[in-house]
Amino acid sequence: MLAHVIVSGRVQGVGFRYTAQQHANQYNLNGWVQNKSDGTVELELEGDDSQVHTFLSELEKGFSPFIHVRDMQVDTQREEKGYSDFSIR
Repeated sequence: MLAHVIVSGRVQGVGFRYTAQQHANQYNLNGWVQNKSDGTVELELEGDDSQVHTFLSELEKGFSPFIHVRDMQVDTQREEKGYSDFSIR
């Protein structure tokens, strides 16, 4: 499963990308995460369906007390892109 996610809220300057990378590695997910100029964070991740859903559920809760997710736009599809790791861009 491949998921493309845009996250808004207090998600920049609070360790979001590093924490997302740690969680992705914990769930054996590959892809990337990057800050966007509009203050949101964009992620693309792929892996086992249940692991992706678990990651997204934790992401929605904010991962840590410093991160506050206000909104998540999630687009999923069956076809994966074949990422080999999870990187911070």
